[in-house]
Amino acid sequence: MRIALGIEYDGRAFAGWQTQPHGNTVQDRLNQALGQIAGNREVATHAAGRTDAGVHAAMQVVHFDTDATRPLNAWVRGVNALLPPEVAVVWAREVGDEFHARFSAFSRSYSYFLLTHPVRSCLLAGKVGWYHQALDVAAMREAAARLLGRHDFSSFRASECQAKSPVKNLQQLDIVESDGLLRFDLNADAFLHHMVRNIVGALLYVGKGALSPDDMQALLAARDRTSAPPTFMPDGLYLTGVGYPDAFALPSRCEAARLRLR
Repeated sequence: MRIALGIEYDGRAFAGWQTQPHGNTVQDRLNQALGQIAGNREVATHAAGRTDAGVHAAMQVVHFDTDATRPLNAWVRGVNALLPPEVAVVWAREVGDEFHARFSAFSRSYSYFLLTHPVRSCLLAGKVGWYHQALDVAAMREAAARLLGRHDFSSFRASECQAKSPVKNLQQLDIVESDGLLRFDLNADAFLHHMVRNIVGALLYVGKGALSPDDMQALLAARDRTSAPPTFMPDGLYLTGVGYPDAFALPSRCEAARLRLR
């Protein structure tokens, strides 16, 4: 039997998603809890995508195989009772063997929250990015529009990225004001390692006047990571949705209320 789960987590508590020898990752903790519910059997999860240390998820999607017969509610409430408070299973669905959390996905969505204020927030520490001055949002939106479409995003790719190709189709890059924050909403077929944080960092340079919208287009054309601004902090980054064919009948995005920051 193959089960798909929707997961949310606070990335501050973990060394990223993917399992590590020290065991302090989201995947390690989830596998342990699932294994207990499965009758103390080993369970291996497969995720739609990896997230780095400090990056959050409002809807990560995973799947696992098990021969343990349990009601779907056991894979939600039962597993949650065994997880640390920074991780929660939001939903569970039985899926066919043809489903794969990573390879069946045709899109991923991320949101980045940025506080622009002279003083950092202690209440939102680790949950939002922060910049100490006001930004030219109109210029940032103009620059963002230059990145839409199918491009080689090598200038926004981490040096350790393992993706086979740097060419991705960025279908959405919106910048909106939300709850007193700037929110960057991105959707693409897939993302390179650090791609979102590198794009946000470059847009911040546009917002503070260090780069122009035309410079953003030049950075994209350069296909050179060393020519672009530094990678921005992970704090405000959230995986918010994964797109799958309708045949799987899975949620494609998190519920808005679960991502509302206060």
